[in-house]
Amino acid sequence: MWLPRPLRRLFTTNTQVSRDDSAPAELPDDATDEAEVDPFNPFPEPVRLEIRDVFDLHTIAPRDVKLAVEEYLLEARRAGFQVVRIIHGKGTGVQRDVVRGVLARTPFVRGWTDAPPEAGGWGATVAHLTQDGE
Repeated sequence: MWLPRPLRRLFTTNTQVSRDDSAPAELPDDATDEAEVDPFNPFPEPVRLEIRDVFDLHTIAPRDVKLAVEEYLLEARRAGFQVVRIIHGKGTGVQRDVVRGVLARTPFVRGWTDAPPEAGGWGATVAHLTQDGE
């Protein structure tokens, strides 16, 4: 599946982050205060997110929501989740319609509903996924 550069390798099930805060970071001798940032690609490294049963779309640009949800569903299924919650917000319902449109076209989605009130109510959608062989 083709994804725009900001979404490539966005999701992974094997995220491992380690950081030793006890030692100060060492900078190379030739380091300067001015970071060398490519103005055409200020975020060259992809952001990797651990797959969980909840996906909050508030940090995703509206133009990328459809592709992000499609990729999330594939990775969530691959990780073995049978139920996931996608938080799209309450607003005007545009994001909700996009999410539910993707769910309607995804063959391994059995169904979906609004989340319970304590889990976001109509600002989130709970989707039920089938696994291989079901």
